[in-house]
Amino acid sequence: MCGRYTLFTNYEQLIDRFDIAISMEEEFYTPSFNIAPSQQVVAIINDGKNNRMGPLKWGLVPPFAKDEKIGYKMINARSETVDEKPSFRQAFLKRRCLIPMDSFYEWKTNSDGKVPMRIKMKSDEVFTVAGLWEIWKAPNGKKTYTCTLLTTEANTLMKDIHHRMPVILKRENEKEWLDSSLQDKEELKSLLVAYDASLMEAFPVSSEVNSPKNNHIGLLNSL
Repeated sequence: MCGRYTLFTNYEQLIDRFDIAISMEEEFYTPSFNIAPSQQVVAIINDGKNNRMGPLKWGLVPPFAKDEKIGYKMINARSETVDEKPSFRQAFLKRRCLIPMDSFYEWKTNSDGKVPMRIKMKSDEVFTVAGLWEIWKAPNGKKTYTCTLLTTEANTLMKDIHHRMPVILKRENEKEWLDSSLQDKEELKSLLVAYDASLMEAFPVSSEVNSPKNNHIGLLNSL
């Protein structure tokens, strides 16, 4: 699964990296070292012409939901069944997004309990996780824009930590994932595979990560 991550890359670097034409104002971008479900997260979509960057609430609420609280149970979607589940299948075809990260956290169980691990690229580069987004309309007419992150089976690095991991897209596949005109299920699902473990690294970090109230640069440090 993926339940906590970081994004602290410079705003201008994000604009350049993802060829963003339309974006939230820079003052609304806040680097974070402990992003958690239900928070507003940075996401990238394509409107058919341009890449757009803006906030989505983490925890997808399907259009037919009676209560937006269901989003707390929808922070992840399994890539193996995403095209079958009623909550995700329409978004899978028409509303896909990229969730940029610098790293993510996962908890490894050992004899001392659960130890938070930080997983990132060896290159320190920002990467993207495949996501889906939706619009939920409340009875009073208010619209809420939400998202979920896709997961897949763990690669060789992650297997020692957890049996699932976020779907990290290859850079050359990001444009394809954002293209809503592409609706071939098999072609889309072929992108949802475990990332090359040789390009990644993992190490233990402070148990402060356990609480999303803790959000500072020291959380990134290896123990």
